[in-house]
Amino acid sequence: MEKDYDIIIIGTGTAGRTLADKVAHSGLKIAIIDSGEYGGISPPRGCDTKKMFTDLAGVTDSNNRLIEKGVGTNYPLKIDWPSLIEFKGKVTKECPGRIENHFVEMGIDTYHGKAYFENQNTIVAGEDKIKGEYIFLATGSKPRKLNISGEEYVTTSEEFMKTEKLPERIIFIGGGHISLEFAHVARRAMSEVTILHRSERLLRHSDVDMVNLLIKATEAAGIKILMNKPVASIEKDANGFLVRTGSKSGTESETQSFRADMVIHGAGRVPNIEELHLEKAGIKIEKGAIVVDKYMRTSNPRIYAGGDCTSESLKLNSVAALQGEVAAANILNENSLEVDYTGVPSAVHAIPVLASVGTSASKNSDKYKVIYQDRSNWYTTRKAGMEFAASKVIIDEANNRIVGAYILGPNAEEAINIFAAVIRLGLKASDIKKLVFTYPTTCSDIRYML
Repeated sequence: MEKDYDIIIIGTGTAGRTLADKVAHSGLKIAIIDSGEYGGISPPRGCDTKKMFTDLAGVTDSNNRLIEKGVGTNYPLKIDWPSLIEFKGKVTKECPGRIENHFVEMGIDTYHGKAYFENQNTIVAGEDKIKGEYIFLATGSKPRKLNISGEEYVTTSEEFMKTEKLPERIIFIGGGHISLEFAHVARRAMSEVTILHRSERLLRHSDVDMVNLLIKATEAAGIKILMNKPVASIEKDANGFLVRTGSKSGTESETQSFRADMVIHGAGRVPNIEELHLEKAGIKIEKGAIVVDKYMRTSNPRIYAGGDCTSESLKLNSVAALQGEVAAANILNENSLEVDYTGVPSAVHAIPVLASVGTSASKNSDKYKVIYQDRSNWYTTRKAGMEFAASKVIIDEANNRIVGAYILGPNAEEAINIFAAVIRLGLKASDIKKLVFTYPTTCSDIRYML
């Protein structure tokens, strides 16, 4: 069967869904394709589901921090893992069907199967061939290949959230946000947790000072973090897994071995584009990602892309939604809207949360005014029973505008949105002083962070 469409969308994650919603009532004929369950990574298998796990870890940790400070239990709690998995299953079970029905109700034709280009405007989807005037690629990402012996024994983050019984000893490969977040979750389920990171720095895109403080909080929770430990191989035996690392110091090399019952992939993700046959559509790729311009247009002017499969910006749910909106506007109205990444916030949902927006700078920067506050003794931190909390605000003194902000501590993921709005709207640092917040909250602390 061969059909013609005005718009074909490949991928049903955040970017694909957003574009579909924006163009659905345009009167155009639209098709959408997914090789797996509808919904992509998030919400059914990504950010939304992960937040269920990190939120529960936070509740468990909060109880334990407040023992003998008024909380109702006098013994430490731990995550009831089997009930968490059961609850997660109930919440996410109907998600793919609900998302697909949403497309159908909007009059969008849905297809299942692996999609790839036959030529510049023809897509093969399973047993179907469909042609599109415009095509939007939103195929997301997948775990990076580790290229080590025993890689088949590694558990992905998605598989981790399906594990019915959490083992006693867990090793995370890599020091990115996935490892840190799930390490804190596993620790609150009373697993013994180790992070093996290949280089000297965790969360390399974040602020060094704030990350170092988060590392202290993570180690205080009983999580081992070992730097310069690139994983070389994984072996399976009767006692679980033997993970070998190799490290180099000058001309000397050192090999170490670690025991675990589960090894989890936290070493990053890459665009999921290998099977699309993009060369047949004349689409340019750089460093394994689809190259797009400020309109989210690929090197083929009739094909747009958004989300984790592109080379643009941070790999965040909010960014994927923004890119889907921009691509939709430009398909409907010939490149009328440029994407703007100013003031996009992000958060590492560890315990405590590290939230950030904008640029980074050291405390002794000679380019910016940097205001660092140790917030460990502030009321909002003490009432939560937390030991580690801080903030860093970076100001361009030439125009008195905030160009970066970092918050570590209770409710940081919410409070950072204030700074994100200020940066995106181009407001001055002095404008924050005019704001009135509910008190006492982390947002009411913002005035004192400046």
